[in-house]
Amino acid sequence: MSRALEEWLDEAEAALETAEPQRALACANEALALDPTNRDGLSLKATALVELDQLEEADPIFEGLIERFPRDAHVKLAAASAFIRYDVDNRDRVEAGLELLEGLDRAKDEEVRFEALLLTGIGLSNLGELEPALKALAGALDIDPDDVDTRLQHALALFESGRFDEAKRELTDLTRDEPEEAPAWHTLGLIAERTKDADAARRFFEKAQRLDAETYPQPVKLTDGEFDAVVAEAIEKLPEAARAELGNVTIAVEPVPDDDDVREGTSPLVLGVFIGAAVDARSPTSAEDHGTARIKLFQKNLERFARSRDELIEEIGVTLLHEVGHLMGLDEDELYERGLD
Repeated sequence: MSRALEEWLDEAEAALETAEPQRALACANEALALDPTNRDGLSLKATALVELDQLEEADPIFEGLIERFPRDAHVKLAAASAFIRYDVDNRDRVEAGLELLEGLDRAKDEEVRFEALLLTGIGLSNLGELEPALKALAGALDIDPDDVDTRLQHALALFESGRFDEAKRELTDLTRDEPEEAPAWHTLGLIAERTKDADAARRFFEKAQRLDAETYPQPVKLTDGEFDAVVAEAIEKLPEAARAELGNVTIAVEPVPDDDDVREGTSPLVLGVFIGAAVDARSPTSAEDHGTARIKLFQKNLERFARSRDELIEEIGVTLLHEVGHLMGLDEDELYERGLD
């Protein structure tokens, strides 16, 4: 490898580490001008493209690298990271990333094992598979207990699992060691909000917003009356076939999922939930199946999700339609295929 090529590769890697993807892309392109098939140059270019949200350009590069180097752990890790860490709501991408990681948690190279366990934990968390996610993340912490990202991901998985006291302890320790970690402050705010500690929640949310206003902006807020009016309008806009099934369904607005919801597997950040038997799954001999079903919409989560009043109104309608889809018997995969995930 020529000195110039090595220097461009080193510069590209350093730029990625300092969150300068545009610079990393430029350096990777300089390296590839010297050697168009260089594995590291292509991997760095694809990673930079992912961080620039140019996934359609990055994916073919990763696919080509995996085809050329099917046993290369570092190629698999780079591609898996792109699939798992970006566009996290795309289940197909996350699952593809997890497939690439299979077996790497048993690699001889400790660095490879660590990265594989961390990415596996993040990917499983994204899919809602929290117990195996926590196990993978604990394995990564056994290798490097001080890694900030792993500590954060483990605490976030605890929060999603409803283990709020444990999550609070880990997040408090993390913010003490790393006070610039906005996600940790935001999640502490969510925990404080659940315990009705409004002053602490406000302080934590404001801290997160100061550190990362783009990710944690001020939520869009409606009065309770305005929110109820939007829900009523969304009900009126449902397809006739769906509205016909709402006669024995209560639609309630609550701030966030309560502890009982979370213990039953509901994410504390979910926008809505359907509770009851789907229309097509009801037994004619089961009184329980024909009891009143419930749809809950969670106002604070919806308000935090939206970036504008119009987006909030739209998302209330989408979330209601999603839960009515469950009432009609559609599962998560079918809702995903219909764009209602």
